[in-house]
Amino acid sequence: MKKFIIQANSILTVLTVLCTGVFAQKKLSEQLTLTAMETLFQDTTVLKDAKGPRWSYDMGVVLEGAAQVWRNTGNGDYFKYIQSSMDAYVDKTGSIRTYKSEDFNIDNIKNGRSLLLLYKVTGQQKYLTAATHLYNQLQQQPRTKAGGFWHKKIYPNQMWLDGLYMGEPFYAEYAALMKKDSAFNDIANQFILMEKVSRDTKTGLLYHGYDESRLEKWADPTTGKSPNFWGRAMGWYIMALVDVLDNFPKNHPKKAELIAILNRTAIATVKYQDSKSGVWFDIMDMSTRKGNYLESSASSMFVYGLAKGVRKGYLPQSFMVAANKGYAGLKKEFIESAGDERVNLTKTVSVSGLGGKPKYRDGSFEYYISEKVITNDPKGVGSFICAAAEMEIDALPKPGKGLTVTVDNFFNNEYMNGPTSDKIPFHYLWNEDDNNGFSLFGKVFNDAGVKTSTLSIAPTTTNLKGSNIYIIVDPDTEKETANPNFMNAAHAKQISEWVKAGGVLVLLLNDVGNCEITKFNVLPETFGIHFNEDSRNKVQGLNFEQGAIKIPAGNSIFKTAKKVYIKEISTIAIKAPAVSALTDNGDVVIATAKYGKGTVFAVGDPWFYNEYIDGRKLPKDLENFKATNDLVNWLIKQVPVKK
Repeated sequence: MKKFIIQANSILTVLTVLCTGVFAQKKLSEQLTLTAMETLFQDTTVLKDAKGPRWSYDMGVVLEGAAQVWRNTGNGDYFKYIQSSMDAYVDKTGSIRTYKSEDFNIDNIKNGRSLLLLYKVTGQQKYLTAATHLYNQLQQQPRTKAGGFWHKKIYPNQMWLDGLYMGEPFYAEYAALMKKDSAFNDIANQFILMEKVSRDTKTGLLYHGYDESRLEKWADPTTGKSPNFWGRAMGWYIMALVDVLDNFPKNHPKKAELIAILNRTAIATVKYQDSKSGVWFDIMDMSTRKGNYLESSASSMFVYGLAKGVRKGYLPQSFMVAANKGYAGLKKEFIESAGDERVNLTKTVSVSGLGGKPKYRDGSFEYYISEKVITNDPKGVGSFICAAAEMEIDALPKPGKGLTVTVDNFFNNEYMNGPTSDKIPFHYLWNEDDNNGFSLFGKVFNDAGVKTSTLSIAPTTTNLKGSNIYIIVDPDTEKETANPNFMNAAHAKQISEWVKAGGVLVLLLNDVGNCEITKFNVLPETFGIHFNEDSRNKVQGLNFEQGAIKIPAGNSIFKTAKKVYIKEISTIAIKAPAVSALTDNGDVVIATAKYGKGTVFAVGDPWFYNEYIDGRKLPKDLENFKATNDLVNWLIKQVPVKK
C-alpha cells in the first residue's frame, strides 16, 4: 500500500504546482484536465480500493486528453501526471499490475498509447516492455471467422464499435515504432470489416455491435447486428479512425479506403447532429423519442473526430461548420463552472453494453436510456479534453498557411540504434519525441499553418525551392558521424542564393567541441555572422540560473518570453549586414541579417529542442516554450509576401 500512497502524493504534488497560478487564463481543455487530476482519479484509480489501482481503459481516455494539453501548452506537469498514473501500474520490469492478458479484453489495450508516449519521451525500457505485453495480447486475441477481433473472451464471436478505438490506434502506433509493416493490413481490415457488418445503408450510421454467430438475444437473426445506433459507440469509431491514420504508412494501399470510411462516417454523423443544440443524442436517430437525451461523451467524440479529420486533411474543410457548431453546443449544454479555473462535464452516460450477466443488456432503446447519467465520467471528460484541445488548435491564427519549413538532415546526420536494433536517424528531427527531438518545435510550426519537411541530401537552390524556411542545426563533427558532410563554399553558395531570392535561413549551432564550426562558418560569414569557437553559459548540474538570459522589453523577436534558458552557447561576432537580436553581458547571443529578399537568424545553440521547451525539466520562470512560439511567428513574418 505504501507504494500507491507515494504515487498519490506525487500526483497531488503536480496538482499543487498547477494550482499556483503560474499560467494565467487557462483554456477549457486545461480547466477540465485539472478537474480530472484533482478529483476524478482520486477515487477511480490511485485510491480505487485497499489493493491499489485497477488497469482500466477509461483512465487512458483522460490521459489521451492530458497528452494533447501537454503538447499544446508546454506545461510539463501534465506529462508528469501521465507518468505518475502509469507508474502506479507498471513496475521496473514492465509488468502491469492487475492486467491479465488471458482475459482477452480489448478494452485493456487502450492504455498502451500512454505507455508508448512515455517510452518515446523518456526512453525507459519498462514502458516499451509493458506495451509489448499488450501487443502480444492482440496477436493472440480470438477472432471472428472473418478475422475481426472479439471484443472480449467472455463475448465470443462479437465485434463492437468500441473495440476499434481500444485496440487499433495502439496497434498502429506500436507497429510503426517496431516496424511491424504487415500489421497495417490487419488494422485496415478491422475497420473495413466493422463497417461492412454494422453499417446501415439507409442512415449511414453504424450499429453498436455485431454477433457473427447470431446466437445473442440482442443480435438480429439474419444480420447479426444489434438493434440501435448508440452515440458513444459511433464516437469511439470516428476517434479510432482519425487516431489510427496518424501512424498509417503514407503510401499504404488501404489508407485511401480508411479515409473513405472516415468520410462516410462523418457524413452520417453530421446528418444526425441536433440542429437546435449542435450536439448529439444518446440514441442518434431518435431525437424525438421520449426519454432520449443529449449526451456529452458522444458529442465530444464527434467534435474531436471532425476537427482532427479536417486539420489532418482527411476530411474537407466544410466539416468545420459542424465541428464549430458542436463545440459551441458542448460548452453550452454540458460545461459548468467548478471554481478556481476548473469546470465539470455533465450528462455522460456511465456505461452501455450488450449482453453480459447478471443484468442482460438487450440493446433496446429502453435499455440504453436506463443507464445512469453522471457528471465527470472519465470517458466523457477525456473525450471532451481531446475535443477542446483540437478546437483550441483550430482557433489559433494560421499566419503560416501555405508555407513549408524544412529541417536539414545532411550536415546533421547522426544515427542511433532504434528499438528494433536497426540504425535510425536521430537528433533534432521532427518525428523525435525524446529530449533530442524537434517534435514540439514542429508542432508549433504546424499549429501556425506551416508544413514541416526534411532534407537529407545536399541543399541546392532547386531542392530548396519548395521551402520557405530552412533550419540547419548542430553540424556534425567526426566524433558524431563516421563520414560527416561538412559545409563548403559550394554548399554555401547554393544556400545563400536561395536566401537572396527570399528564403529564411535558421542557423542553430552549438558550442565548440559539440559542433563543427570552423568549416561551417563559410556560410554565416556570407551574411556578416561568425560563430566564435567558445562555450558560454556553462551549467553545473541543475543550477539552471547559470543558463538563464533575460530578454529586454521591446525585443523585436521575442514578444512574450521574458526569460529563457540557453546553455553552452557559441557566441557570435557580427558585421554588416548582420545585427544583434539579443545581447547579454556584452556577448551577441542571437544575430539576424537581411540578405537580398531573405533573412537569416543565428544562435549558437540548438535551443528549441524538446528537452528545453516541453516543460518537464526547466523551472517555470524560464519561458522557452513561449520563446519558441515567438520565434515561429517572427520567422513566418520574414517570408516575403508573394504578389
